[in-house]
Amino acid sequence: MSESYCQSCGMPMTDELYGREKDGSISKEYCRYCISEGTFTADVTMEEMIEFCVPHMTAGNPGMSSTEAGALLRTSFPTLKRWKSSKS
Repeated sequence: MSESYCQSCGMPMTDELYGREKDGSISKEYCRYCISEGTFTADVTMEEMIEFCVPHMTAGNPGMSSTEAGALLRTSFPTLKRWKSSKS
């Protein structure tokens, strides 16, 4: 079974974390923190999203430094749907 990830913040998805589309249906691509009623909850750049996610990543991964988390996110975010065509 493959794990899915939010295509904006990279968070591993579980049933209760899926966001909602405009029609109320479940978004299979974005978490509830990133999308609500089919609209992104924050108008941010990829770099701003990385800065926001670093503390959450280090909190969930004891022993990981902010530098390591940032480097990992800067590698993985460009592969996510929201950021694929983004340069920042």
